[in-house]
Amino acid sequence: MPFTLPELPYAESALEPSIDAQTMNIHRLKHHKAYVDNLNKALEGQADWAGKSIEQLCGAIGSVPEAIRGAVRNNGGGHFNHLMFWRIMAPKGTGGAPSAALAAAIANGIGSMDELKAKLADAGLKRFGSGWAWLIKKADGSVCVTSTPNQDNPLMIGLVDAPGTPLMGIDVWEHAYYLKYQNRRADYLAAWWDVVNWNEVSARFGA
Repeated sequence: MPFTLPELPYAESALEPSIDAQTMNIHRLKHHKAYVDNLNKALEGQADWAGKSIEQLCGAIGSVPEAIRGAVRNNGGGHFNHLMFWRIMAPKGTGGAPSAALAAAIANGIGSMDELKAKLADAGLKRFGSGWAWLIKKADGSVCVTSTPNQDNPLMIGLVDAPGTPLMGIDVWEHAYYLKYQNRRADYLAAWWDVVNWNEVSARFGA
């Protein structure tokens, strides 16, 4: 079945003031939709690959036929990343708190919540151009922070090996924040924490 654009689990305006409704509309209906459409187009006639899940496609990107690998990497990565991005956000005050298990992993692997925020901000600010800052769960159950360029994700580079283990990804492409924050990526990264859906992130950690 072709990949499809998901509905948001909240209204486009629900994340204001951290993320404005116009940005949410353009981000999903223009950018994410383009990734979905282009991914489906790239997989036309590719029976061995068209039936795979988005996680399987990302995890096996090095084996995707060379003729479509770039398109699948960029657009499949964009689809996977945004599927997660919409779900790990929630209206301010509704996202809960990290589970005990996740809080312990963060404390052991990173330190305090302030240190986690600082490390993710650093990863996002140092990502030159477009990309993502990530909190990931490794095979041994520990967590760490990393970043990837463009629409790459940890599944593609062997950092994680199962769906759900990229716990949290912050989109630092300009289309994610420029209408409201212009060049102030640091302000966007700081405001983003007000809309984290810790219930979803904790569920991904426990998956």
